[in-house]
Amino acid sequence: GRSELGELCNSFILRRTKTDPTIAADLPEKLETREYTHLTSEQAELYENCVNRMLHAVEESEGIHRRGLVLAALIKLKQICNHPAQLLKETVGEGGGAPNPSRSGKCTRLMEMVDEVLSEGERCLIFTQFRQMGHLLAAMLRQHLGRGVLFLHGGTPQKAREKMVEEFQNPQGDVPILIVSLKAGGVGLNLTAATHVFHFDRWWNPAVENQA
Repeated sequence: GRSELGELCNSFILRRTKTDPTIAADLPEKLETREYTHLTSEQAELYENCVNRMLHAVEESEGIHRRGLVLAALIKLKQICNHPAQLLKETVGEGGGAPNPSRSGKCTRLMEMVDEVLSEGERCLIFTQFRQMGHLLAAMLRQHLGRGVLFLHGGTPQKAREKMVEEFQNPQGDVPILIVSLKAGGVGLNLTAATHVFHFDRWWNPAVENQA
């Protein structure tokens, strides 16, 4: 029966919970806040144009093609809200030159919040769904702060990954910011040095975001 199966499985299931006294110190209660920002005029124009193009295309399509158009537009709208440079596929220039954060309301607010974290001598993680946005954020933060910023993504080799984690976790280290792509963040990462976590953009997948 079901109870017998449960008893057989229990001895093979390992589960760590926040109430476990051996890890309670590593996982203090989290405090969540939502930050709201306005679109810049550049973002608002791109957003409106994207919506209008999508609505026009949807009128001329049907079925699964129509669904595809809507989903593609939603991804573009997320990119516009992140930073116009992401939608326009602007790259980090030679020497690390970055797009201006002030072109995005979200980036402007992130810079302010990161300044607040660092002024308290603390460390933070920044999660993003998009690898391209991770590169843009790393360049913007390096330029804004004049210091190193780590970026761990799905293409980071294992040795480099381990080195990044060690560097971030080192209490004497000088790199208090680690950007992580959500897809790379779910495999055996232990980043207890972070006191703040920013979800820069949402993946609309609660299980993945909660794990992060």
